[in-house]
Amino acid sequence: MGLFDRFRRRGKQGVLRTATDADTTYLEGWASSRRGVEAYLEPRTTVTETTVVLIAHDGEWTRRRVAGPDAAHRWARKMGIPLYDVQKTGYPQRMRDYTARQRALRKKDASS
Repeated sequence: MGLFDRFRRRGKQGVLRTATDADTTYLEGWASSRRGVEAYLEPRTTVTETTVVLIAHDGEWTRRRVAGPDAAHRWARKMGIPLYDVQKTGYPQRMRDYTARQRALRKKDASS
């Protein structure tokens, strides 16, 4: 065993995990339990498959894989949620604000 062998990734190189029914079920449940939800389509990269970020009215957000852009458009239409291309629109400010608030709360809890 080489010095850095334990740090190498296990499994097949270059194989990305694809979206599953569990991902879709999670997105449906998340969207149904919050109001003002919008979807943002993130493109496939060398590291991840196509993903959708759901952002609620208060900036709370979640991300899951989808089977591709067409599947994301069908899913959003079925759910009645607007879908934006994040490469064209960027993320909304409320998402960044929410993340900053959560970071500040974690920092405060850690110092207590």
